[in-house]
Amino acid sequence: MTTASPAAAMNPKGGPAVRRATLVGASAIVMWATLALLTGLSGPVPPFLLVALSLGVGALVSLGVILATRRPLMGALRQPLPVWLLGIGGLFGYHFLYFLALQTAPAAEANLINYLWPLLIVLFAGLLPGEKLGKAQVLGALAGLAGTLLLITGGAGLQVRLDYLPGYLSAVACAVTWATYSVLSRRFGTVPTETVVFFCLATALLAVPCHLLFEQTVWPTGWGWAAVVAMGLGPVGLAFFVWDHGVKRGDIQALGALSYATPLLSTGLLILAGRAALSWPVVGACVLIVGGAIIAGRRLAK
Repeated sequence: MTTASPAAAMNPKGGPAVRRATLVGASAIVMWATLALLTGLSGPVPPFLLVALSLGVGALVSLGVILATRRPLMGALRQPLPVWLLGIGGLFGYHFLYFLALQTAPAAEANLINYLWPLLIVLFAGLLPGEKLGKAQVLGALAGLAGTLLLITGGAGLQVRLDYLPGYLSAVACAVTWATYSVLSRRFGTVPTETVVFFCLATALLAVPCHLLFEQTVWPTGWGWAAVVAMGLGPVGLAFFVWDHGVKRGDIQALGALSYATPLLSTGLLILAGRAALSWPVVGACVLIVGGAIIAGRRLAK
């Protein structure tokens, strides 16, 4: 059963409720910006083990909160098969393809291609019932894409090599997967956000056999465990819940364009932590990404 959310049938400008939901969803962007720093602080933990640990923490903490607040849980479990396929396929598929891309292509280029997902969200959302693709959203998304290109490549451009083609294709599939998950989540607008806890739990469990098959176990040590817990509480925990709320009840096109702030904020945190250097590409990317976000998100101020 695919049911459009109430927000999907509204004018894209919406009202106070839509603006609030969009701002709630945008808080996921801030949390995702901490992911690169926390990943570095977690130490040399292999990717799938990191996914299993961090999403496991996020799922268990979220489940505890739901039980403690006595929110209905059975309704979240009683969902049709397409909901489970979308939720688990979206979260696990994104992480699997992302790490595969990083392993089979240069990290900067794989990251760049992965960050096509905000632009794809803007474009895909225009196909939803009750939505239309506005010029401001397209211009904002393209400005964000240009800023992301400048930020990740350092202005040096891309060098495409055929031996990296599997990695590039994985990164493209990664971007399409997350954009599709985000946009189709709006089509399941009546599905409670609490269901996300089971998507996270299933993703964590699926990451375990992937780790055992493809990786050598390296556990976090010392403060690395704190970084893993922080990831589970924020960028791979609460972020998925507020994002689900935002894409279902907020302005999904504005969220897509605003998402280009993620690599900018992430780089800013790395600079403050002494793990990256300030340079002209960062300043130029700042202008493009912030300018694009202002253009695409100006409906929020109305």
